Order: sequence, then C-alpha cells, then structure tokens
Amino acid sequence: MMETSRDVVITGVGVASPIGIGTDPFWHALLAGESGIRPIDLFDSSGLSVRFGGQIAGFDPKLYVRPRKSLKVMSREIQLGFAAADLAMADAGLANDRLQPERFGVVFGNDMIYADLEDLETTYRRARSGDGQFCYEQWAEAIHEELHPLWLLKHLPNMTASHIAIAQDARGPNNTIVLGDVSGLLAVAEAASVIERGWADVMLAGGTGSRLHPTALVARGNAQLSKRNDDFQAACRPFDLNRDGLVNAEGAGVVVLESREHADRRGARIRSRLLATAARCEPRQRQDPPTGRGVRLVLREVLRRAGLDAASLGHVNAHGLSTVAMDRAEAQAIAAELGDTPVTAPKSSFGHAGAGGGLLELVASVLAVEADAIPPTLNYDTPDPDCPIQVIHDGPLSGRPRTAISLNFGSMGQAAAVAIAAG
Repeated sequence: MMETSRDVVITGVGVASPIGIGTDPFWHALLAGESGIRPIDLFDSSGLSVRFGGQIAGFDPKLYVRPRKSLKVMSREIQLGFAAADLAMADAGLANDRLQPERFGVVFGNDMIYADLEDLETTYRRARSGDGQFCYEQWAEAIHEELHPLWLLKHLPNMTASHIAIAQDARGPNNTIVLGDVSGLLAVAEAASVIERGWADVMLAGGTGSRLHPTALVARGNAQLSKRNDDFQAACRPFDLNRDGLVNAEGAGVVVLESREHADRRGARIRSRLLATAARCEPRQRQDPPTGRGVRLVLREVLRRAGLDAASLGHVNAHGLSTVAMDRAEAQAIAAELGDTPVTAPKSSFGHAGAGGGLLELVASVLAVEADAIPPTLNYDTPDPDCPIQVIHDGPLSGRPRTAISLNFGSMGQAAAVAIAAG
C-alpha cells in the first residue's frame, strides 16, 4: 500500500494489567504463559460464589496520578486509564510541552462506572424509617449533606479522557465511547480517523474497565462465569472443549497514534503501522444465540480496507471470551473468512476487562508483530470441534507474516476490528 503523510502509526503503548503494569512486564508474562487470575481481595469476596478474577496486584495510583488531589474524584477504572496513558507517553518518548496542544487529543473507551457501596451506605441508612420503610426525601437530603460535592465525577465514563487531557495539556479532539466490549477498538478507530481528517497530529487512544467492582459483580450475576474456584488459573480457556465461562478482570491499555509525517519529523520509533479499522453489527435479541454474522462482516471489511487476505495475515487476536456460545460463533466466523490463520486469545492470561480488554489485546498484537512472536493461548488443552480454528498454544509462534487483526465481539452483536503491520 502506498503511504501518505496522513498514514497513522503507533509509536507508544501503555498497559495496566493483571499480568503486569508497563510494557515489559506485560510482554514477558504473555510470552512465558503466566496467568494474572488470582483470588479477589480488593474487597471481602467471601460471600460470592465466584471469588477469583484478573485483579491487578500492586497498583499504586499515587505513582501516576497528578495532581494528587485528583484521586478524590477518580474511580479505580479512571486511575488505571490515567496510568496507562502516562506509560504510553513515556514509551513513545513524548513530552507534552513539545507538542502543539491544539493538535493533540484523547479518545477513550469506557464502561459504566459503578458507585462504591461505602459512599452510599450512610445516606441509605439515614433514609430508613423506624419501621424499615425507605424515604426518598430523606435520602435526597442525606446525599446533599454527606456526599462530596464532586462525588459524581468519579462515576462519569467521560472523565478518564478528561483527566488525561488536563494532565497532558491535550487540547485537541476529546471523546469517549461507551459500547461495552468493543469500546476500546472503536476508540482507536475514532482517534485514527481524527488524524486522517487532519484535525490532529497525535492522539491517545485507550480503553479502561473493571468487572471486579462488587456492584458490577452482583448486577451481572454469575450465570456466564467459570466456577473453577479450586483451579482458577485454568478457568479462562477460550475455544477449549471444556470451557465453562468467562473470568472477570480489570485493566487499561493505551496506544499513541501519530501521523506518519509527525512521527518521522521527530524521529520516533514506529512500533506498528495502523492499516485499517472497521465496525459492523449483528442486531439480535438477547435471548437469541450469537451467529457470528457481525464478526464475518467486520473481518471482511477490515481485510478489504487493509489490502490483506488470509495468506498475508499473520494472526488474529480473538475476543476469546471463553463462553460456549460466543466462542463458537466467533471461531466459526474466523474460520469461514480466514481459514487456518493462527489465532491467539490473551484473555486466557488476564481475563475479561470489559472496555479495557480490547486495548490490552491490541497492545499484545503490536508487540507480537514487532517481535515476530505471537503469544500462546493458555489452557487450550482439548480442541472443540465446534471451534474449527488454529489456536496458538504450548508456546509463542514465530515466522508468520508480521501483520495482525485485533477483534472484539460484543454480546449484543457489535463487532470491531483493527488491522496492523510491523513498522
């Protein structure tokens, strides 16, 4: 493909994940086949039927967040996204005082951010009358008196991009996408489009999410979760015959996108070229099983836009949720469009981080095409005949074309894909 000055390249990556904070720990853990699934101790999880997940160990937001007082209005998801953005800027060798702030922007994918129970407990108790009835008028009064005036800012999905823009002095386009599991890759697509349109030279594109918040765990229930409390590191097993459900997690990832012209002008290291993005949808009712039509359509379109075919594609970084129905639909769609193209599913290492998962997976593929080493899928022991794809397992795979497609597939039919190539 002929390159132009508005071609988009990836010059930096940053991650906060259950298998490592920062690029090097994350990458080494992926290659080594390490698991970040562990018992949940962010809160007392003893009353839950599923007590494990992809929890980030040793995360200290004070190492990243500035000004420090901002922590009062940051949920954990926002803190993780902020940290990943900081790490990505450092990885790209970018200092915000050397950028034109009006041509530097942020787009983030976010999930719904749940309120902390302890913030609302006292207000709830004040609204209970002696006979146990709940009084909404008393609750409203208690909220005004006891909640921090800026409490709501902790729970607005757009605040991740806002905090990052303030700290980095990014005055260009700023946006947030909240569309479940595809939010992160859609943020990359929007950020790339901003550069292609000539509205910015540098964009931070990221995703952050946590499915480990106690309110989120109760709200979603455990119907789709793996129940392997006694063998939790083997619980997330995408495309394996014996998979029994997904594993919840938390995490954030960010990529630095630049126009080729801007990156070349400052002598930046090109980690990857962004070839194309695409989005499609398979509208369906919640009670209907997924068919994978949206996945087939998005793969077909991203291949067309990128000028790739199955022979020139190195690997697919699959959504790999580890549920029976979603994996079956996704695998059959991949096989139909891409044949025996190797597939990796990094959720097996760190779990399902919602809107943060897509960026963690994209970063994995950026590092893979750069290093000519595709990380393996953990816990893939017994192939499922209903998932007719070539899953990379038992160790990294090398010698493939240095191109990749990162794919996400939402439970309500949305599908998003990003195609990249080595720089």
